[in-house]
Amino acid sequence: MARLKQKYLEEVRGRLKSKFAIENDNAVPRLTKIVVNMGVGSAVENKGRVETAARDLATITGQKPVIRKAKKAISAFKLREGMPIGCSVTLRRARMWEFADRLITIVLPRIRDFRGVKDKLDGRGNYTLGLSEQSVFPEIEFDKMEFPQGMDITFVTSAGSDERGYALLKELGMPFAVREITQKGKKS
Repeated sequence: MARLKQKYLEEVRGRLKSKFAIENDNAVPRLTKIVVNMGVGSAVENKGRVETAARDLATITGQKPVIRKAKKAISAFKLREGMPIGCSVTLRRARMWEFADRLITIVLPRIRDFRGVKDKLDGRGNYTLGLSEQSVFPEIEFDKMEFPQGMDITFVTSAGSDERGYALLKELGMPFAVREITQKGKKS
């Protein structure tokens, strides 16, 4: 069993249950899935970049990504309908827990000048963070990396509200940035 899943089952679920006075075990907020998305803007000029990004994403997540294609043609970007422009992976169950554990304990602390991630959720308890390049993952060999490629990582929860989603992610170990209070009492 994944280390983070075991932590959720043994510690986090009980704390959330008592914090929000939840009686039913199925109503306790939980992590549903993690979606990792790479949009490859330079795929218009170089079609091989999508395959390279997909290969890197498969190495990072351990799952074959789906190639995303353009839904509309946009002449200003020289984009035609049906052109491959990115790739994404939806992680569930064991792979989701393993990826979340690696992201929280290994990858985020490796980012240079890391002071925590922003604490802005989407209103339903889901959280998205962006990484500027894939080289922060230990699975990617820096010397063999063809080009730096950013990605979005979305944590989808069953929380339903930002307060419950934030509490779940904080208990799982997500390193949220601590906001400093200025002299006028406003957060910066």
